[in-house]
This record gives sequence, structure tokens and C-alpha cells, in this order.
Amino acid sequence: MARSAAFPAMAPLPALRDVVTLLKPITWFPPMWAMVCGVLSSGVPVASRWSFLIAGIALAGPLVCGTSQAVNDWFDRHVDAINEPHRPIPSGRIAGRWGLAIAIIWSGVSLLVAALTGPWVLAATALGLACAWAYSAPPLRFKTSGWIGPAVVALSYEGLSWFTGAAVMAGALPSGRVLAVLALYSLGAHGIMTLNDFKAVVGDRLTGLRSLPVILGERRAALLASVVMAVPQGVVVVLLWRWHLALPALAVAVLLAAQLALMPRLVADPAARAPWYNATGVSLYVFGMMAAALGLGGYL
Repeated sequence: MARSAAFPAMAPLPALRDVVTLLKPITWFPPMWAMVCGVLSSGVPVASRWSFLIAGIALAGPLVCGTSQAVNDWFDRHVDAINEPHRPIPSGRIAGRWGLAIAIIWSGVSLLVAALTGPWVLAATALGLACAWAYSAPPLRFKTSGWIGPAVVALSYEGLSWFTGAAVMAGALPSGRVLAVLALYSLGAHGIMTLNDFKAVVGDRLTGLRSLPVILGERRAALLASVVMAVPQGVVVVLLWRWHLALPALAVAVLLAAQLALMPRLVADPAARAPWYNATGVSLYVFGMMAAALGLGGYL
């Protein structure tokens, strides 16, 4: 009996479908989109480095983003028991410490693939993984801050993914213009991440997570998110125009104007309309990213 208590039986190996669910494939699209923006902004022909392109897509989506989801689900398993009890860990489909083990293993696989791709990609991947762990895991647990948490996610999902795509294709540090634009879109993505917090306001309040909708109130948080999304795009328009990229500047400006037209409806009822704005305004935002990337790469 004592031996059994000291050495409990290992939890059963989770089913593959539950591991995939833990890695949340639906969340891979934003960083993969940003990575493709990076590829296009580099101006390097895709056919010349297609194997590196595949590695970059894998890193941005299933590897680094998948790792971040596993880490977040493990350290948020008590919050998810309130907000999303159907998730693999709180539901018991991934039992014991398998959630943590998957996060550690996937971190190692991500670093291995990045190391085979190049030093700049390895550096970006290491930073992205560090952000993923610091966001969810104590003692830092950046997600408890409505200011720092969205900034860390925005950097990882948009900036580092864009950087990875450009660095993979160029085999070097991306140009100053590319770095400036990806930094601005990363800053704007802070607002997108704030909108994502509206779905978990109840659980955040109960567990002490200080998201912006909790500490500012829903209307003020939505207004701030709108400003944070809009201003960097305006700067991108100015930069593209100054760089004599008139067509992409015009495209980003039109897409920004459409977002500005939608924002008052979001602010009027953010809790109910955040999902609607994610499907409309955020889509316009990421189309603007693509337009800017095509301009930087010489396609527009």
C-alpha cells in the first residue's frame, strides 16, 4: 500500500485526437498568416527556398503556436474548468501530467527544427517559446496583466512569426523597412488580443486575472483596443507612402477606413460584438498586413 502511494500508476497515454485538440489548430492560422506576410515581404522567390518555407510554416503554426497552447492549457487548467470545461485537460481526457509533458516535448521539437533552419530563426523561435512559457507559467505569468499579456501574445503571433518568414527566406536579418512594419502590426495586435479577452471575463474575474475588460470595464477596454489597432496602421500607411509604395499604402488606408467605420458598433456593445468584430474588423486588419507585405516585397 505504501509503495503504491509513493509510486502512483502513470496516467494513460492520451489519444492523438486529444493531443491535437490541446494544440488548438484553429489558433495556428494567425501566426501562419503573419509568417507568409514575412515570406512575401522579403522579396525572395518562394521556389528558391521552398524547404525553408515549409519549416517556417511548421514553426509558426503547429510547433511554436501549438506549444503555446499546450503551455497555456496546462497552467490554466483551473480557469478552463470554469470557462471551457470541455478542454482536454479539465475534462480528464489528457490526465496526470501529460499536458505539461506535451508542452515540454513540443518546445524541444520546435527548437530542433529552428536550429536546422538558421541562427536568426532559432533566435526568434527561442524568444517565442520564452514568451509562451512566461505568459502562462509562474512566477512571471504575464497573462495576469492586461497590459503585458496581450503585448507578449501580439509579439509572438504577429511580430516573431513575420520575422521568421522574412528571415527564413532571406537567410539573414530582415531589412529595416520590414522590421518597422512588422513592429507596427505587432503593436496593433495588442488590441486584437484584448478583444479575445472578452470571451473569458467571468472566469478572469473569479480567478483574479486582470485583463483589460476586467480592470477598465468592457466599453473602455474596447475603445482602447480600437485605438491601439488603428494608430499603427495609420503609421504604416504613412511609411509606405514615403517609401513610394503608393498602391499598398492606398490598400492599407482603405482597409483601415473600413475598420474605423465598424469600430463604433463594437464599442457600443463589446461583450456581444467582439466575436463579430473579430470576423470583420480583424479580417480587414490582416488583409492590410498582406497588402503591406506585398508592397515591401515588390509585388504591388
